[in-house]
Amino acid sequence: MTTAGQHAVNSSDSGCAEAPSAGNVAHMKILIIEDDLEAAAYLTKAFREAGIVADHASDGESGLFMATENTYDVAIIDRMLPRRDGLSVISELRRKGVHTPVLILSALGQVDDRVTGLRAGGDDYLPKPYAFSELLARVEVLGRRKGAPEQDVLYRVGDLELDRLSHEVRRGGKEIPLQPREFRLLEYLMKNAGQVVTRTMLLENVWDYHFDPQTNVIDVHVSRLRSKIEKDFSQPLLKTIRGAGYMIKDEG
Repeated sequence: MTTAGQHAVNSSDSGCAEAPSAGNVAHMKILIIEDDLEAAAYLTKAFREAGIVADHASDGESGLFMATENTYDVAIIDRMLPRRDGLSVISELRRKGVHTPVLILSALGQVDDRVTGLRAGGDDYLPKPYAFSELLARVEVLGRRKGAPEQDVLYRVGDLELDRLSHEVRRGGKEIPLQPREFRLLEYLMKNAGQVVTRTMLLENVWDYHFDPQTNVIDVHVSRLRSKIEKDFSQPLLKTIRGAGYMIKDEG
């Protein structure tokens, strides 16, 4: 690190330059998977100053877990990572049906390197060293791809609200703490509010299973979720549709 506005440039798989400049990036949440802690700290601070919520993972396995368990508008992934390399992380995310736009950062900047990264499932590729203003602009462009209705920031069903950015759930103004898997389950149910969600849909989209393992994991989590979002409230929202699945709907 040289100054507050410029990161050291070297031949390793890290490095960025120029101070951050704000863009049209309000309400965005991104994930940075970078093992260079100095570079990651700079990026996290710069993005937050630009109004973007930025989470950080320092290795491929942790990054894969966070990208799978949470919802992000953009993921920035370094290629050379410990525990699991960046291209492997991207390929596994795509295999699991996670379509978060990915921008690859790497000191490997030859044409063949960029082609390999894009073919692995990346949406953009920026060689190091780079200007943060360009990185910010590219993140903004990728974030606009998530503007479809299914990617709304806030889901509402009756007086129940789920905020994807802050990962907060409230009902009647009261905050309801949820575990990561419970949050993901509720998020999927609320995204499909008023529709029957089958066990298979939940297994594939919340647990990433592509078969029924004859487990009661769904029933247990739905029961826990129901007790949390309906405790102390007279109006039930989460319904079991016998022989079909589950539905969250406001009957009021």
